[in-house]
Amino acid sequence: MSEPHPAYLIGGQRFEAASLAPGLYIVATPIGNMGDITLRALATLAAADLVLCEDTRTSGKLMERYGIRARLAPYHEHNARKVRPGILGRLAEGAAIALVSDAGMPLVSDPGYRLVREAAERGIAVTTCPGPSAVLAGLALSGLPTDRFLFAGFVPQKQGERRRLFLEFATLKATLVFFESPHRIVETLGDIDAVLPGRGVVVTRELTKFHEEVLRGSALEIATQLAARPAVKGEITLLVGPPEQPEAVSGEELEEAITAALAAMPAGKAASELARRFQLNRADIYQRILARKGGDGQ
Repeated sequence: MSEPHPAYLIGGQRFEAASLAPGLYIVATPIGNMGDITLRALATLAAADLVLCEDTRTSGKLMERYGIRARLAPYHEHNARKVRPGILGRLAEGAAIALVSDAGMPLVSDPGYRLVREAAERGIAVTTCPGPSAVLAGLALSGLPTDRFLFAGFVPQKQGERRRLFLEFATLKATLVFFESPHRIVETLGDIDAVLPGRGVVVTRELTKFHEEVLRGSALEIATQLAARPAVKGEITLLVGPPEQPEAVSGEELEEAITAALAAMPAGKAASELARRFQLNRADIYQRILARKGGDGQ
């Protein structure tokens, strides 16, 4: 008796999945709401010879929901080096293998890029079935500029490393996107307030789920809100707006600012502070100061 043709179920109705060409398929899965899976993703998962998962129990729930009888195997940061040669071997023999993460688009802060790279280097076809992403969902909801953004993965656990990371991006004219633990979010917001003051901040929590929440404001305002709660739960995508562009300063305003700065600090420090404040060339400001002081800079 022949095996049943691969299929998936939607609302109890059965749909057969067409056979897949050999290769590696990168398949996005829901970040919360199970209804966010695409039809192409369902057909791919149903027809794949093997589905690689971060956690087979998590992916198994998705398969069960849609009646997919796929063979699942673990592929994560702890076993990737060991099992990757075998996976590449099966791909070379003509298998169709899908790679999923626990939620969202695989390879985004998840293992997998080495598998993709090595498959491509061996001439194995690599295909993506795009779909849900907490990065893009958070960005779309944030109300922050979307024309340029940087996704920087998970925020470091140690405060010193966090602050150095934020300082590294301080002058980048782009919206910053991070993943963060609900247990550290208040502390992290405090670091943002200290290192990136005045920025617009958005905390998105439980995206696409029943308790989805979007908090907008300054880092301090949101930290105060969250600190007042008994606990903060759920997956968090944290977004920080780019630095505001200062208004063009006139020559007269700059001279007044130089006068005020020189009354409070040495010439070199004044030049650095005003260059940062007005986003001007430090050397040009320093030359103005030297001209005032007869060229000695003292």
